[in-house]
Amino acid sequence: MLWIPVTLAAALAQTGRNAAQRGLTERLGTLGATNVRFLYGLPFACAFLALALWASGAPLPTLTPRALTFTVLGALAQIGATALMLQAMRTQGFGIVTAWLKIEPVLVALIGWAVLGEPLTLPMLAAIAVAVAGVLVMTTKPGQARSMLADLRPATLGLLAGLAFGLSAIGFRGAITALPDGSFLIRALTILALALALQTLALGAWLAVKDRAALTGSGKAILPCLAAGFLGALASALWFTGFALTTAANVRTLALVEVVLALLLARFAFGQRATARQLTGIGVLLSGVLLLLRAQP
Repeated sequence: MLWIPVTLAAALAQTGRNAAQRGLTERLGTLGATNVRFLYGLPFACAFLALALWASGAPLPTLTPRALTFTVLGALAQIGATALMLQAMRTQGFGIVTAWLKIEPVLVALIGWAVLGEPLTLPMLAAIAVAVAGVLVMTTKPGQARSMLADLRPATLGLLAGLAFGLSAIGFRGAITALPDGSFLIRALTILALALALQTLALGAWLAVKDRAALTGSGKAILPCLAAGFLGALASALWFTGFALTTAANVRTLALVEVVLALLLARFAFGQRATARQLTGIGVLLSGVLLLLRAQP
């Protein structure tokens, strides 16, 4: 049952990291703030791995081609997911965007059905309908067509971010389980360090060519960047540990508590109040996601 406190701690650390990155978006831009998570998180991830290896006396796990492939897929999906999330947060409340992210199990299930031919049972279809209804309640304003259209773009960004985060979770869990040796903690921290190294190289190279100001700007905001990097590495280490301990469905179900944490932080740190309509939609959405995760085989 260790995965339960690990997942709760991961949700808390991730909420803090998202808040720190949100504050950097206006200063560094969307991709610049995205890069902070990886660039400043890498040293902490390497330190976590080195400490775990030293304490256990275990060798570094053997990296297989399968593990490397899954890590690359997870790393690229996470870059896209983080950028989409931060872009959505520029126009919508912190807690609302966090709620949109939680629809990712629904989107993953639908893609699995459309692309891989995975079956959708009646309970799963009913749960998907409930979750979609929750999104519609959150993002539409009856009788105000122009406002509805204005709300659709950030909602779409948030939903796409949720899908990308879901795909990254699948990739990282696949990478962790593909390592042939090592304890669950060592395997999780190894994949975390490798993923952050790949993300730092990939996004850093892109920014060096396309937006050098965003790349160098992080050096002028050391303290908030370090905070975002540490919280990001800590959250990822805890998520990866959770994925190594139990199924992704279990971790994602308990991770719904992040929405509550984000709403509290949005209220007391950013002064953002969710409307009654949005709170109702969040409740319906989370109910649908929970029903879907419980209806899956």
